[in-house]
Amino acid sequence: MAAAIRYSERHVGLTATNPSVATLLVRDGRVVGRGVTARGGRPHAERVAVDEAGEAARGATAYVTLEPCAHHGRTPPCADGLVAAGVARVVSAAADPDPRVDGKGHAILRAGGLTVLPRVMAAEAGEPLSGYLTRHARKRPEVILKIAVSRDGMIGVEGRGQVAITGTIANRQTHLLRSRVEAIMIGAGTLREDDPMLTCRLPGLESRSPLRIVLDPDLCVPQDAQLVATAGKPARTLLVHAPNAPETRRRALLEAGCELQPAERDPEGTGLALPEILEDLAATGLSSILVEGGSRIARSFLHNDLVDRLILVSSPVEIGADGVPAAITPAEARSQFALSRHYVFGADRWAEYVRRSA
Repeated sequence: MAAAIRYSERHVGLTATNPSVATLLVRDGRVVGRGVTARGGRPHAERVAVDEAGEAARGATAYVTLEPCAHHGRTPPCADGLVAAGVARVVSAAADPDPRVDGKGHAILRAGGLTVLPRVMAAEAGEPLSGYLTRHARKRPEVILKIAVSRDGMIGVEGRGQVAITGTIANRQTHLLRSRVEAIMIGAGTLREDDPMLTCRLPGLESRSPLRIVLDPDLCVPQDAQLVATAGKPARTLLVHAPNAPETRRRALLEAGCELQPAERDPEGTGLALPEILEDLAATGLSSILVEGGSRIARSFLHNDLVDRLILVSSPVEIGADGVPAAITPAEARSQFALSRHYVFGADRWAEYVRRSA
């Protein structure tokens, strides 16, 4: 199962509305078939593994990182496929919260005479599936908030554009993270200050750049901003705006290749209503968002209790009294979240926190 979980990492962020699941078929101590959910979501991992194994699937044990599906979509249920292939035993990890599947996949397998052993390494399997599981449990995408913080607790300097805080290794790790999420989000202030690209720029992974989302209530994004100039090439650009945003700006940005999504303003009327935006994005099948904006957007997500994973990258660089304070300090992070991982990348320290269980 540990090998299957590692294999499931291969297509995280690339399987559309479906999760990245892996299946290993083992017979007589040898892997005879393996599969991972294909890019775009189909075919499913079980089908790929069975096709690879052929007749060797008969009598084999299938190790599957998520309960096999039980519903008819574009293809028949994967549970039926495992029965038809003559698989003798299924070991599954995470339970599928989709009501069309939850428990029903295992029931099909048992009715077909297979031995079923569920919940093996379920917690570990849940990590590559976290976006999918969050979308079903919370009706919104998983939110990962990443903040790079200087030694003196700052994230940059107002009006100075991008300020280098972290080093090369941590920056590459950030690009790797971008390749594993479905969307990256910033606010209009960060766009104006930094004019970022928000793409994955690791050699060989450029095609895995996520959807780029900007929260811009009044559509003030400059027409020559990089996210506008490169909309759709190399990555899509979605601008979320208030209903009363100027029509002339909407037309111009649509003509430039941007996508637009209206959203209500928050109760204070200063920004946009984040919970509703996330709910709308989840309805399109979006499962994971990396928030890399400035202090204001970070505070909004924290204030609305919408952060599932927090990444703090602490740097030895000092910015000084004219810096912009980070939305959360390491001490506050430790009190509000549970530390899950800690890495050292050159001179920088990368700490990952997760939402505490209720």
